[in-house]
Amino acid sequence: MSKEAKPADLRAKTPDELQTMLLSLRKTQFNLRFQRATGQLEGLGQVRQVRRDIARVKTIIAQKKSASSAASI
Repeated sequence: MSKEAKPADLRAKTPDELQTMLLSLRKTQFNLRFQRATGQLEGLGQVRQVRRDIARVKTIIAQKKSASSAASI
């Protein structure tokens, strides 16, 4: 993911889409870490951005989960 994931865009997605996005971001993070370890990574800001996007997605997933559990009570 080259640009920042916006929270408003993430909230519009379904939980399944968010899980798919999270999996994709984790694969990207792995690849970036591998590139950094082998000295092939040029932009170190990419690692930081992917890490923040993962945190955003996980936060939105947690919010949706707590909202759905609160609604079912």
